[in-house]
Amino acid sequence: MIDFNLIKTEREKVEAALAKKGFVADLKPLVEWDAERRALKQSAEDMKARRNAASKEIPKIKKAGGDVESIFAEMRELGDKIAAADAEIASLDDKINEVWYSLPNMPDDDLEAGEKENNRVIRVFGKQPEFAFTPKNHVDLCTDLGLIDYERGARLSGGGFWIYRGIGARLEWALLNYFVDTHLKDGYEFILPPHQLGYNAGFGAGQFPKFADEVYWLEGEDRKKNRFMLPTAETALVNMYAGEIMDESMLPLKLFAYTPCYRKEAGSYRSEERGMIRGHQFNKVEMVQYAHPDRSAEAFEELVNKAAALVEGLGLHYRVSKLAAGDCSASMARTYDIEVWIPSMGIYKEVSSVSNANDYQARRSNTRFRDAETGRTRFVHTLNGSGLATSRLIPAIVEQFQNADGSVTVPEVLRGYMGGIGVIKK
Repeated sequence: MIDFNLIKTEREKVEAALAKKGFVADLKPLVEWDAERRALKQSAEDMKARRNAASKEIPKIKKAGGDVESIFAEMRELGDKIAAADAEIASLDDKINEVWYSLPNMPDDDLEAGEKENNRVIRVFGKQPEFAFTPKNHVDLCTDLGLIDYERGARLSGGGFWIYRGIGARLEWALLNYFVDTHLKDGYEFILPPHQLGYNAGFGAGQFPKFADEVYWLEGEDRKKNRFMLPTAETALVNMYAGEIMDESMLPLKLFAYTPCYRKEAGSYRSEERGMIRGHQFNKVEMVQYAHPDRSAEAFEELVNKAAALVEGLGLHYRVSKLAAGDCSASMARTYDIEVWIPSMGIYKEVSSVSNANDYQARRSNTRFRDAETGRTRFVHTLNGSGLATSRLIPAIVEQFQNADGSVTVPEVLRGYMGGIGVIKK
């Protein structure tokens, strides 16, 4: 959430920042409701104090033989007024929270306003591959080589699902092991979180309430418990310390997790996004850091470099793009995308988004640390980055490393995980 004090003291600045994301908001009513709420709370507290004082006087008056009926009448009247004030305060709380909880994060000052058209490429690795033969697309390559069974995947579960088979399954597993080993060497802690999460996890990550329709909710008794299938391990990892006060010595806390990700991916599939480019279930290794606010910029650069190094290790041609404010997700203050080249599509596709939420998620989950110097509590900064998603890496690998005879050369870094296989043939 955005710091409410900032909304009250610098409302126009907040509105201007949100406008860079394309979110037009008039926050004046929010500030007015808050002022009304505070006035009502003060009035209610005053009435409660009067009632408490009168309650203490009743025994004395009774002991002195005085009439207390008028005091009882006043207390009943006060009780009705207090109940009415509390009900109005609760109503204002609901109105304020409905708006406040739905506000996206403010983008960092250096981000361009607007959408994808204002994204900026800041780094390119390698060159687009050139072929002395007519190259195939990844769907045909994966089918011809028996790596992916699209037909039976769709038969089992419908569109947007596939089956890894044989060497294809080993290639997928090799990628995941490559990522896991790299993060372990870099000192990150390996986490295997639950795949079913409660509503508070979605709220803390900033996905709920606005994007609650984009996840798969469980039915029956589990639906009553507000359980859903995690759309990314980030949702679990950024909530692991919800409601806790961490020791400053724990920062930066570096975690990574392997999970399948379950997403509705609403909207129609474009013809160029067939195969594995978009799906309802895909594998991903996710990195998360809990960072000290004074050093979160350093943590962000570390995550960007780690994600990029993984793609470089595979030898793939890719680029890094700094996203404009409107292309960043609602919860994030800044995002860099690592995008691989898909030759058959003639475009780059994101395989990792590295983002800094600043204290937006931590405020929602109430995750703080105690400052060793001042003794006060402060909100941590949370950062995340795919490290990496595989469903677009395999299309990039088979297309960029395809050979004239229809075979595919396996990236050298993966061969040790595949029993030394260097070339995938029919």
